[in-house]
Amino acid sequence: MIAGIPITHFLVVSTLMFFIGIYGFLTRRNLITILMSVELILNSVNINFVVFNRYLYPDQLQGQFFALFIVAIAAAEASVAIALIINIYRRFTSIEVGDVGEMKH
Repeated sequence: MIAGIPITHFLVVSTLMFFIGIYGFLTRRNLITILMSVELILNSVNINFVVFNRYLYPDQLQGQFFALFIVAIAAAEASVAIALIINIYRRFTSIEVGDVGEMKH
């Protein structure tokens, strides 16, 4: 499957995904795009786990187990975040980060 592809290709893709996610998290004002940026960061970590496991320990499956655990945690995090975003939208009719600051008062 990935026997002919060097590890550097996977690491470059993973690094790009990670920093695109960090950029999106820090610069966006929409809660949905922030959530998507967090998911992008988690998926880049999953790629690293699977690739390093494949290249360092090809007979073991710890990297895949960690990746599955992260996917399960990300699914739970996404469902809770979307529920919060829906409640915020119902209250403020906007999902901008600046509008959420009104919840303090």
